[in-house]
Amino acid sequence: MNVVILTGAGISAESGVPVFRGSDGLWEGHRVEDVATPEGFRRDPEKVHQFYNQRRARLLDGEVRPNDAHQAIARLAEAWKGGLTVVTQNIDDLHERAGLDAVIHMHGELLKSRCTACGAVAACRGELSRASICGSCGGIDCLRPHVVWFGEMPFHLEEISMALHAADLFVSIGTSGRVYPAAGFVEMAASSGARTLEMNLDPSASSPVFDESRRGRAGELVPAWVDELLARAENTG
Repeated sequence: MNVVILTGAGISAESGVPVFRGSDGLWEGHRVEDVATPEGFRRDPEKVHQFYNQRRARLLDGEVRPNDAHQAIARLAEAWKGGLTVVTQNIDDLHERAGLDAVIHMHGELLKSRCTACGAVAACRGELSRASICGSCGGIDCLRPHVVWFGEMPFHLEEISMALHAADLFVSIGTSGRVYPAAGFVEMAASSGARTLEMNLDPSASSPVFDESRRGRAGELVPAWVDELLARAENTG
């Protein structure tokens, strides 16, 4: 059986990572247009660098750690005999820290930079600024966070589409169901015959489309679901 898992902000919120946007429309006190768009970066690159530098430092300060949901998905990846694809909308590295080797980061990664001159992507665990130098081409004032901003195309969409069309089970964890194209993944999977399951603290915009919805904390729901799935596979295997 092929399983595709999509994770969103809700799974990392339990680890202390702030959700993308609050009820007031702000992202940690900033207008999204100022810190998460190409136009905002062109207008004030130092402000955008500072914003992501702070988020990067917080991710690395030791207080943000994988929670039971991340650990359970990593455990599933190790034990699962069928196909498993994990796609995340999150830009943190909590899946990897939990031990998951293969993760598709459709919105990029906070701990990487990208050169706007040569396109090189590199690990980045420190601060970026206009004075940062690209290690590949030597350019200055050309590095940006390796994240997808509003108005930009998410990464790996062809690979994700192939996985969704081959899925027997699609599971969405901690997503709002409001951000496309990820919000349309459930319909893509269902159109190919997959069963669909949502696990969320609250109903999402896509909840009516799912075959089954479970309400609660990801740190409780996901480990229980993984145990259930592995037990069922063992009994039918």
